[in-house]
Amino acid sequence: MSNWQSPPNAGYYPGQQGGYPYPQQNPGYPPNAGYPPPQGNFNAGYPPAPGFIPPGGGSYGDVPPPAGAPFGGPQSSMYGTGYVEDPMRDDEAKGFDFSEKTIRQGFIRKVYSILMCQLLITLGIICAFVYSPGAKQLTRSHPELFWIAFAITIVLLICLVCCTSVRRKSPMNFIFLFIFTAAEGFLLGTAASTYKREEIVMAVGITAAVCLALTIFAFQTKWDFTGMHAALFVGVIILMLFGIIAIFIPGKVVTLVYGALGALLFSMYLIYDTQLMMGGKHKYSISPEEYIFASLNLYLDIINIFIYILTIIGASRD
Repeated sequence: MSNWQSPPNAGYYPGQQGGYPYPQQNPGYPPNAGYPPPQGNFNAGYPPAPGFIPPGGGSYGDVPPPAGAPFGGPQSSMYGTGYVEDPMRDDEAKGFDFSEKTIRQGFIRKVYSILMCQLLITLGIICAFVYSPGAKQLTRSHPELFWIAFAITIVLLICLVCCTSVRRKSPMNFIFLFIFTAAEGFLLGTAASTYKREEIVMAVGITAAVCLALTIFAFQTKWDFTGMHAALFVGVIILMLFGIIAIFIPGKVVTLVYGALGALLFSMYLIYDTQLMMGGKHKYSISPEEYIFASLNLYLDIINIFIYILTIIGASRD
C-alpha cells in the first residue's frame, strides 16, 4: 500500500505535512492548494464535509492564511472573510492624496485666472469712466442705466450663489459671470466718476497692496479662519445697521468709522474665502467644482475693500 494514491479531491487533516487520504470530499479547503491547511480555524467560505471535526478543537472562522499562502496577501478571499488591512491600500491612499493635492492646485490656478480677468474688466471700465468725459456725461444724462445695471447685478448674483446648476454648467456659468462683472464694473465706474483721478489711483494701489498682503497671509498662516463664518455674518449685520444709522447722522467722522469697519470686515472675508479655496488642513473647504463660486467670492471681497478704502480717502480729503 506504500504506492497507494489518494483519490481526487481528497481532504487532509490539519497539521499533517502531506497528510493522509480522507475518503470524503475536501473539508473546508480548496483542492490542489499545494500545502496543508492552517491549524485550528478554517476558511468560512469552504464548508466542511458532514461530520468532520478538525483535530485540536479548532473552529471554522476568519483568520489570516499561513506564510507562503497563495496570492501572498492577508486579504486573500481563500482564507476567510475577516478584514485585514491590505498593504496595497496604503499605496492607493497615497496616490489619492497626491491626486487630491494636484486637483486642488489646479483649482486654485483656475480661480485666480478667472479672478484676474474679472479685475481687469472692472479696472478697464473704471478707467473709461474716470478718463473719458463722454462716459461721465452718459451716466449723468441717463441715470436709468445705473438702476438697470444694479438690477442685473442683483439677479445674476442670486442665480450664481443660489443655483448650483447655473454656476456649474459651462458655458452658462462663464456667460453669467461675465455679464455680472460688466454690470458691477459699470456701477463702480459710475461711483468712481464722482471722485478725483488721484483718489481713484490711490484707492486702487492701496487695495492691490492690501489684497496681496492678505492673500499671502492666508496661504502662510497656521490660523484657521474657515470656522469664523458665524462671526463674519454677525459683523455684516452690524455693519449694515451702522450704515443705516450713518444715513441719518451724516458727518466726516461717521463716514471714516464706517469705511474703516467695512474695510476691516471684508479683509477678514478675503482671508476666509482664500482659505476656503485652499482646503487642505482647514476645517471647511470649497469643492473643486465650485471655481465660479470661489472666484465670485474673492471678487466681491476685493471690490468691497476698494469701495470702503475709496470712501475713507474721499472722506479724509473732503
